[in-house]
Amino acid sequence: MNASTAVPATVPTATTPDRAAPDELETLFGDPFDEHSPTGYRAVLEADDAGTVPRAATRVLDEWGAGAEFVPASLGGRLTAVDELVRRFRPVFRRDAGLGLGHGLTSLMAALPVWTAGDPGQRHRLAGQLLAGRPVSVAFHELAHGNDLSANELAARSTPHGWLVDGVKQVVNNAASAPAAVLLARTGPGVDRAHTLLLLDDLDRLPADRFSRLPRFRTVGLTGCTLAGFRFAGCPAPAAATIGEPGLGVPIALAAFQVSRCVTAGASTSLLEAALDAVLRFAEGRRLYGRTVADLPHARSLLAGAYADLHLAQVTATTAARALHLHPGGGARYAAATKYLVPLLVERALVDLSVVLGARSYLREGEFAIVGKHLRDIGGVSIGHAGGTSCALTVLGQLPGLRPAPEPPAPEVFGDAPLPELDPGRLRILARRTDPLLGVLTTRAGTLAADARLDDDVRDRLRALAAEAGSIGERAATIPPARRGVEADHHALGLAGRYARLLAAAACVGRHLAAGPRDEAGTPEWLSTVLRRLDQRNGRAARPAPAREDDVLLERAAARTAAGLSLDLDPDPVARPT
Repeated sequence: MNASTAVPATVPTATTPDRAAPDELETLFGDPFDEHSPTGYRAVLEADDAGTVPRAATRVLDEWGAGAEFVPASLGGRLTAVDELVRRFRPVFRRDAGLGLGHGLTSLMAALPVWTAGDPGQRHRLAGQLLAGRPVSVAFHELAHGNDLSANELAARSTPHGWLVDGVKQVVNNAASAPAAVLLARTGPGVDRAHTLLLLDDLDRLPADRFSRLPRFRTVGLTGCTLAGFRFAGCPAPAAATIGEPGLGVPIALAAFQVSRCVTAGASTSLLEAALDAVLRFAEGRRLYGRTVADLPHARSLLAGAYADLHLAQVTATTAARALHLHPGGGARYAAATKYLVPLLVERALVDLSVVLGARSYLREGEFAIVGKHLRDIGGVSIGHAGGTSCALTVLGQLPGLRPAPEPPAPEVFGDAPLPELDPGRLRILARRTDPLLGVLTTRAGTLAADARLDDDVRDRLRALAAEAGSIGERAATIPPARRGVEADHHALGLAGRYARLLAAAACVGRHLAAGPRDEAGTPEWLSTVLRRLDQRNGRAARPAPAREDDVLLERAAARTAAGLSLDLDPDPVARPT
């Protein structure tokens, strides 16, 4: 490894004289370590133990106009680019995933089918509700059927005036209080064209003897999310509530899932960023054996690895989100692979950070207890909405015959240039068999493999990645069709995992090549680090990172903190002590 002995110029140094001001939402939340702050970690943890979220935090989101984040700009909101939505919600998820889901992304998940297939009247009505700060619940899943939407039993029977709805939806976020909901109902027999989406935009006006809200479910993590349910007993819904064509509810929902999968995966990385910041502070301040914890080789390796995990997860999630705009034909595969891989990376890194904290990771109070909360919450973020196995099956079904595109995508998919407003109508549930992102590996990895600044191990890995990207479609085609669905075995699901890691590698290579002169991702050390980490997380026999590589990563992290910046791949100014 030809690592420089100095912190690269791409990272602000500890002597940077001026700190950029945090954005509006970060400023409103303030310093999370302030014990007297009603939106700080202490307040979050106390609310978490009480099964709620800090009221002051919800007021901040209301004052900020969080609902506008989920409304397309063409309808009066602030939603244009998916990756920018994730970035703006970083301050929320750094503090509390329950707050981010319950008072944020749940409304987005509900709104996406309306933006995808709703009529103009539905879009304008829902936009008005969200802009007015009224949340919306999404009622798709049923406990008996998990992620299998096609097996759902809640039914809607057609009448001359619309629908009569019968059945129960459980584990619905904000069901106890949301004034509106998007509901998936069975409207026909079998599987194909058997479900319809309904927009119930005023639940309080439904007949009290035909509609009720169910008691709350208690959970191990995400305790601030008020998961409850709905019960319908011949409840009328007007024909105007129908979203899109009757019978196409599942395809519409699956198309919309592409956005919510990318957003949820990207948002989950903020839990890791906040935890890493906290554990770095702990490690620098705690002394053992005559030196700080941060100076102990094992702890140092875990901290540096978590920093690499953070960047690996974020480059994958950001690339997939931008691809929804620029390469929507592959969105279904990219989103599912991202939702499978990124929360897994985050969870493993959080476990490593808990090892550095030691016994303190079990405490539910104190300035570092936020790490334990984020570790409890990531499991719910991982399985909620669409679990990892469900996402892997989505990927697996689209791998046979897959081939890298002969030309790589435009560099904009890996950069930060402004994107056109997302057009959900271009998203398809069956991705194209030509993959532009994998094309980065087959067309550019060879050039990088000749870069003498990279060590031999990484250059060999780039060549192997290019070969694997070119053959994964052929390997998938050997799996019998019957084993590409719910009958998939460990080998078949492992192939879906391999695709997810190829996607991550392509995102790393693409970002490295598109990086500007002051972008950390443009350095050979960064590319070596993230590719090596990807292999380590995949259980491959990659060489351990050299000690100097750990030093460089932790020097960069320290420089970020001193400059008042987050540890993210694309750092933001933060309201934290330096």
